[in-house]
Amino acid sequence: MLRIAIQSKGRLNEESLRLLAEIGIGIDEGRRKFLARARNFPAEVLYLRDDDIPGVVAAGTASLGIVGLNEVEEKAAGVTVVRKLGFGGCRLSLAIPKGEVYEGPASLAGRRIATSYPRILQRYLDGKGVQACVEVITGSVEVAPAAGIADAIFDIVSSGGTLVENGLKEVETVLRSEAVLIAGPHLSAEAQAILDEMLFRIDSHLLSQDKKYLLMNLPEAAVEEAIRILPAMRSPTVMPLALKGWCSMHSVVREADLWDKIRQLKAIGAEGILVLNVDKLIP
Repeated sequence: MLRIAIQSKGRLNEESLRLLAEIGIGIDEGRRKFLARARNFPAEVLYLRDDDIPGVVAAGTASLGIVGLNEVEEKAAGVTVVRKLGFGGCRLSLAIPKGEVYEGPASLAGRRIATSYPRILQRYLDGKGVQACVEVITGSVEVAPAAGIADAIFDIVSSGGTLVENGLKEVETVLRSEAVLIAGPHLSAEAQAILDEMLFRIDSHLLSQDKKYLLMNLPEAAVEEAIRILPAMRSPTVMPLALKGWCSMHSVVREADLWDKIRQLKAIGAEGILVLNVDKLIP
């Protein structure tokens, strides 16, 4: 049985549960408890505050955790990041009142900076050779300058809207964060085997995220050019049609390339192009 610690509420909770569901680990949300067992996988979910997750995983109370990279970096708990998960993106940035001039990190020398992430901030300041006063705040950091508590802040930024609302401007991005899967230092052989199965499923899920499945009809004479346009993972699938001189081609493309590929395929005679979502893609 593998225990996975996830955020009990907040921005990563729903996406963590959605990921688990996508890889076949169903948790009954209708009867949520502090600890909930999966219906169809040898795992259970432990709901915690996000800043408690790295320490609990490091101590072995949970074997795995899904948490923001920012919390892993701040706690420095001795866990291993085994996968970046592609959701919960944000950044840890420095911000100052919008009317002030910023001329680089040296502008912060001797200033008071409010943050909930003192370890990451101090590491950054030390790396820049800047001496500043780090004020630790656990609540609404963005109000600190207006309240006279600090001259600048160091906090999580997603859209930047909260900074604008509080009369602040972002001046330095120190760390780009996203949700990560972390593991403790001492997994048993059984836990490692379950983790390996999870990673296989996660990799399949992540691989399918930005992919589309294309089916089309095209003249046989255009197959070589179509293969150049659509190299696929190994090679596209090509099958003859009942109509002589025509074939059907199937392939997978990145969503970002979809419309450019379709334009090129239409130019060489492709017809009846069908675009489908990719649910799972097994490498």
